[in-house]
Amino acid sequence: MRSALLIMFLSMLPGLASAWWNEDWSYRVGYTVDTSALADVDAETVSVPVLIRLHSGNFEDFFLVKEDLSDLRFIGSDDKTPLKFHVESFDLLNQLAFIWVNLPVQIAQAMGPKKIWMYYGNSESMGGQDAAGTYGADTMAVFHFDAANPAPVDQTAYQTPVAEFTAEFTESSLIAGGARFAGSGVMVIPQSQALTLDPATGYTLSFWIKPTAAAQDHGVLNQGDGNSALAVSLAQGIPTLTWGTGGEQTEVRATNALAPDQWHNLALVVAADSIALLVNGESVVQESIAGFPAFAGDLTLGGDPAAEQYLSADLDELIIERNARSQGELRFRSQSQGMMSTIVTAGQGEQLGSAGGESYFVTIFQSTGTEGWTVIVLLTIMAVISWGVMVFKAFFINRVKKDNNAFMAEYRKLDAMHIAALDRDDDDSADVASESQAASLFGKHDHFQSSPLYHIYHRGISETKHRLSDKRKSGGVLSDASFNSIRSALEAYVVREIQSLNSNMVLLTIAVSGGPFLGLLGTVLGVMITFAAIASTGDVNVAAIAPGVAAALLTTVAGLVVAIPALFGYNWLATRIKEMVADMHMFTDELVTKLAEHYCE
Repeated sequence: MRSALLIMFLSMLPGLASAWWNEDWSYRVGYTVDTSALADVDAETVSVPVLIRLHSGNFEDFFLVKEDLSDLRFIGSDDKTPLKFHVESFDLLNQLAFIWVNLPVQIAQAMGPKKIWMYYGNSESMGGQDAAGTYGADTMAVFHFDAANPAPVDQTAYQTPVAEFTAEFTESSLIAGGARFAGSGVMVIPQSQALTLDPATGYTLSFWIKPTAAAQDHGVLNQGDGNSALAVSLAQGIPTLTWGTGGEQTEVRATNALAPDQWHNLALVVAADSIALLVNGESVVQESIAGFPAFAGDLTLGGDPAAEQYLSADLDELIIERNARSQGELRFRSQSQGMMSTIVTAGQGEQLGSAGGESYFVTIFQSTGTEGWTVIVLLTIMAVISWGVMVFKAFFINRVKKDNNAFMAEYRKLDAMHIAALDRDDDDSADVASESQAASLFGKHDHFQSSPLYHIYHRGISETKHRLSDKRKSGGVLSDASFNSIRSALEAYVVREIQSLNSNMVLLTIAVSGGPFLGLLGTVLGVMITFAAIASTGDVNVAAIAPGVAAALLTTVAGLVVAIPALFGYNWLATRIKEMVADMHMFTDELVTKLAEHYCE
């Protein structure tokens, strides 16, 4: 039980659950691949290319990737094994990218989730793409149909040439660019040993096709040398396979026609004892054969020039392989490369040291310069002072309120004849000028030392006794002028009490008004230095700019952290002080009235 709880606890810690491949890369995002269709892949198959589609819906950091993509790296689920990859297309403006990653079969067939980590955000990294290494040695040709090239370019190490290409390029296809055969034009790949169709070794040719309504009875591809021929065509839209040697030909048709204006993955698979045609990973033609001949000659896509039958369709992602791929692998290709594929799902982006991408403050702190830390230190000092004032004032006001309530409870019990019963003649602590707030807070409280009302009461009784002791007074009575003098003395004393209650409150107003401006000063300095660095280095990569700007904004946040608590604290304390000031004014009037009633002429 304890072991299970420990494992559960450790799995909740992002830092322990998945290490960081290389700390030179600041960001990463994980892509989970559903490889259940690859369970029956032959052990001889080394790897399977996986298409990673990046768009604004599953990747938010397009502007953190270097413009030349040299900082991209793909790592296996163990977070240790680099995977070979290449980028077919990267459109920063439209935030769209197509990346091919070599997924080793031993990883694909392993138990548990298959995750591919994409790392980025290293301004010092060099290019890491390897188009040829993305495909295995048995892959003889891969054509992406990039509109930027005048002719289709083979991405494999064999660099299979194209003898003729009279079709059109289209920039918008299933996977980035594609080839458009609009009722004319062909693509011819010349005869080579690599393209010889030998059933002994196996042969797989696959591509994506989107036929139009006009492509109902046109050829798709053919290969032959005059003696033998192999062709795939559409008869009333139905995939048809034809092969033969000499004058003998065999034709096999599928059952259903391809829906026009929709993408379909079409694959021709030849093995030692069978030939098959698959649509979207499902077999539509399957024939057992014996003594199937080896076909040679040029491979032509787009129709049959001799019969003047040209294809009207879009083609994309032509792959020629020197082995017979399993139905599971072809189904995986179809499912993973389609427009609405859910085979590859993206996770949340993460940043180094951010606990699974939930916090970026570690990187911000690391990017903060000297000017930023100088401002932050000043703001920290201001924050400590303001928070100290707020805490001390809160305790002090609560102490004052408590002593006020205790004094008023005793004062209400006095009658006019014993109005001076609560006063102590030798009470120096009642003099606000000679008593600090710390002594009032932490000293003795046996006779209301922290109560401003008692201080006023003590001063009023003292003023009255002083005038009664004057030899010119007799009969124990005072004149109206004396009471006016007493009132003036008490009102002056109330002003001193108010000053005592408001002492150090100015520090809070300084924090409220000065904190944001000091933080803004740090932000402006940080942004100036960041753009000065851009001007001097010429590096306008967002990955290099963003940390400096984020660090500059940290000082503004620090200023607000200082100002916001000080604002709330100041308003609360000012309200409490105003209530006490009102109590002092009312008590002064009440005390003078009582004294006049008892000592008036």
